[in-house]
Amino acid sequence: MFRGATALNLDGKGRMAMPTRYREEILELSEGKLVVTVDKEKCLLLYPLPEWERIEAQLIKFSSFNKRLRKLQRLYLGHATEVEMDASGRILLPSLLRGFAGLDKHIVLVGQGKKFELWDEAVWNAETADCLNESDDDDDDELPPELQNFAL
Repeated sequence: MFRGATALNLDGKGRMAMPTRYREEILELSEGKLVVTVDKEKCLLLYPLPEWERIEAQLIKFSSFNKRLRKLQRLYLGHATEVEMDASGRILLPSLLRGFAGLDKHIVLVGQGKKFELWDEAVWNAETADCLNESDDDDDDELPPELQNFAL
């Protein structure tokens, strides 16, 4: 399970060093092969290859006659790019995807269980502040049913 947020730097070639605490697990899960794609929230998603292949198989099953599903396929499958950790644990993020997410020098890698999110550091900080500043007056009925009995 990938968890936690880690501030990282991109080098001049667009490479990021995967934190040491994740390297061994990624090597075991996928021999260092990962897939990076875009997300609607203007960040990148980074999956170990076997986990991505499960998602890809589900996306491919959707009918291309449904406009909304076709847009999802186009977004996630169309941008999916295989990358590989080098011997130093670095991953080269494609220029097109870095541009999509506005990744420059300072980024944040956020563990999300079976995948990671990659955010521009300033955007991540703004997103976090926004979450913390949401009104506590929100009506509990607005929560999805899956979260009605969830407690931390």
